[in-house]
Amino acid sequence: MKKRLLTGDRPTGKLHLGHFVGSLKNRVKLQNEYDCFFIIADLHTLTTRPEYTAELENNIFELVLDYLSVGIDPKKSTIYVQSEIPEVTELAIIFSNLINVPRLNRVPTLKDILKDLKIENPSFGLLGYPVLQAADILMVKAHLVPVGKDQVSHVEVTREIARDFNRYYEKIFPIPSALIGEVPTLPGIDGQTKMSKSLGNVINLSDPSNQVKKQIMSMYTDPKRIHGDEPGDTENNPVFAYLRAFGQKKHQGRIQEYTQRYEKGTIGDVQVKEFLFEVIEDFLKPIRQKRLEFKKKPKLIEKILKEGTKRARVEAQKTLLDTKKAMEMAYPKIFK
Repeated sequence: MKKRLLTGDRPTGKLHLGHFVGSLKNRVKLQNEYDCFFIIADLHTLTTRPEYTAELENNIFELVLDYLSVGIDPKKSTIYVQSEIPEVTELAIIFSNLINVPRLNRVPTLKDILKDLKIENPSFGLLGYPVLQAADILMVKAHLVPVGKDQVSHVEVTREIARDFNRYYEKIFPIPSALIGEVPTLPGIDGQTKMSKSLGNVINLSDPSNQVKKQIMSMYTDPKRIHGDEPGDTENNPVFAYLRAFGQKKHQGRIQEYTQRYEKGTIGDVQVKEFLFEVIEDFLKPIRQKRLEFKKKPKLIEKILKEGTKRARVEAQKTLLDTKKAMEMAYPKIFK
C-alpha cells in the first residue's frame, strides 16, 4: 500500500515559478510513488482576505488549470476543495486543544505575513492557520508534505500535534515529514528574498510571452554593477538564480559561459536577460499549451473536483471516526 502525500495551495491567484520549484515539481515527480492528495485550501484564504469570497470560484478553476498544465494527473492524484469537507473543521477544533497560543505565536511564517500584508490585528483564524493546516494533513494521514521553505514551520506544528495526540489517546496518526524543493526559495523579480503573490514580484506559469519578457527585462541584477564591463555577482543575482533553476540540459553550456563572462565583466545584463527569456520560454511553452487545451474543457474541471472532493471526504469521515474512537468520544449506542 502506498504512503500518502498531501499539499496544496490557497486559491488567491494563479501559480508562479516559485510555486513550481518550491512544491509543484515534487508533486508531479511523486505521483507514481505516493497516494497524492492536493488540497485547494479555500478556507485558508479567509485568514488574510475574508472579503475575497466572490473571487474564489474563478480562482479555484484557474488553480486546477495550473495543476493540470504542469503535469498533475487526476487519474493518479486526488484534487479536492477544502470547504466541501466539513469534517476537517471538527478535526481542527480537536487539534486546537493540543497546542497553546504562545507556540503558535512563535511560528515564523505568521510574523512574515503580518509584516508583508501590514496586518496590525491578526484574526483568530490567522493565528490558528497552522492548526487547520494540521487537520488538512492528518485528515488523510499523510506521510509526506511537499512545501516551500517558508511552510516548514507549519509542518512542524502538525508533527507536534500528531505526536501529542498519539501519546494522549491512541497511535493513529503518522508523523509527517516536510519535503522542500531543490530550490528552497526563488527570489522575486524585484530582488526581494522570495517570489510572492502578495508582493507582486512574480512570473506566473500562465503569463503570456510578451509579459514574461517585460518582467525579465526589468529584473533586479547586481546593484553594485553599474556598467556592463564590470565584474558582477552571479551567486546572489536573481537572473542567474533563475537560469540555474530552469535551465535545461541544452542550456547548460551557455549558462556556464555566461556565468564566467558576467563574473569577468565581459557580458552585459541585457544579453543575459535575453538568454533567460529564452530559457523561461522553453519551460513555459508546453505548460501554456496544456493549459489552453484544458481551459476548453470546463466540464472536465468540474468532474475532477467533484470526484476528488468525494474521495477526500470519505477519507475525512474515516479519520474523524478513528479520532473520536481513540478519544472515546464516539457514541454508537446513542447515535446510530
